[in-house]
Amino acid sequence: MKDQVQETLLKLLRHCREEDWAGWEPYDVLNSRFVASLPGMRHRIPRLVLTQFLKRSPVNLRPLLGIPKTQNPKALAVFLSAFVRLARTRLLDGNKEADPLVARLVELRSPDTPYWCWGYNFPWQTRRLLVPRWSPNVVCTTFVADALLDAYEAWGDGRHLEMAASAADYIVRELYWEEGEEVGFCYPMPSVRSRVHNSNLLAAALLCRLSRLTGDKSALGPALKAARYSSAKQLPDGRWPYGEHPTQHWTDNFHTGYNLGALDRIGRELATDEFEGRLRKGYDFYKSRFFLEDGSVRYYHDRTYPIDTHCVAQGILTPIEMERYDPEGMRLVPPVLRWALAHMWDKRGFFYYRVLRTCTIRTSYMRWTQAWMVSALSALLERETAGAQTGRQPSEAA
Repeated sequence: MKDQVQETLLKLLRHCREEDWAGWEPYDVLNSRFVASLPGMRHRIPRLVLTQFLKRSPVNLRPLLGIPKTQNPKALAVFLSAFVRLARTRLLDGNKEADPLVARLVELRSPDTPYWCWGYNFPWQTRRLLVPRWSPNVVCTTFVADALLDAYEAWGDGRHLEMAASAADYIVRELYWEEGEEVGFCYPMPSVRSRVHNSNLLAAALLCRLSRLTGDKSALGPALKAARYSSAKQLPDGRWPYGEHPTQHWTDNFHTGYNLGALDRIGRELATDEFEGRLRKGYDFYKSRFFLEDGSVRYYHDRTYPIDTHCVAQGILTPIEMERYDPEGMRLVPPVLRWALAHMWDKRGFFYYRVLRTCTIRTSYMRWTQAWMVSALSALLERETAGAQTGRQPSEAA
């Protein structure tokens, strides 16, 4: 498996470099000047309808609509973390590869705020509000800050720690809220007091990590309150809804994976087993509901389609992250990779977006698909390389 992972990863990285780490997004329809100028686009419903139509279309209409390929801070952060892993495998000079990405993240920081924080490279319509392009949000900022900390811990550049610490200040001072028993970090905008569990747990994990690295314990209070609130919203079968609003009661693959990974990181950073019971229960649910016998993975826990590359990547990452709790879970990984290479890999060097019941959407998205598959393959390669050095059983033993 190691040779196959390395070959696929190098081809995929070559494709991403050729695109200068830029690409389209599933939700980028309003990046079209033509679409944004249409009279109907002043209203929520037309924006939602067109966004969903473009996302679901098996034909990529973005070139016809003049939607440009652009760089996304979250994608750059996912690539940056992958380069830190690949430096440890010695496949690439990760420090050399990382420097241009950090420089772009500096350039792409959200404007008009004293903090280091980041948002998406497109305006996007949620069910209730329009989020402006580059408006900072907790999820994007957390991923960037974590990637900067990965780089800091690998190479010791104090700039990376300073930027991540500023991002944490933004999250605590501008986004944290409490109201009775409810606690959270505002998302997708500072004005929205959301109860979204993956954003709560991701932010909490970042704050715990910074506390360890800096010795500053001031953010641990908000971090643990948010983590305890969201972890306690786990349902009896082990799953989490995406959020607590009545429109957010679905459960999906990659947000569940985010929750599990964040709880694991909180436990490791604080040397506590407080969340381990919920983590194990959540991982049991994850294994039982998202993986199918043929190696494909579900997006939602209760139906097969769509099969989405972001979820494929998470189906590789989560068993690796959870291996210390359940080594047998790694048996799930080889079938997932084989299925993805057979059904979602383009020989030109990238992964398709989605497999549906009736067709495959072959659009290439830089953040949603390519960055996450680089992350998954780099994590798997690091795991296989470390296993070869220590004599640990490789994943292909499945």
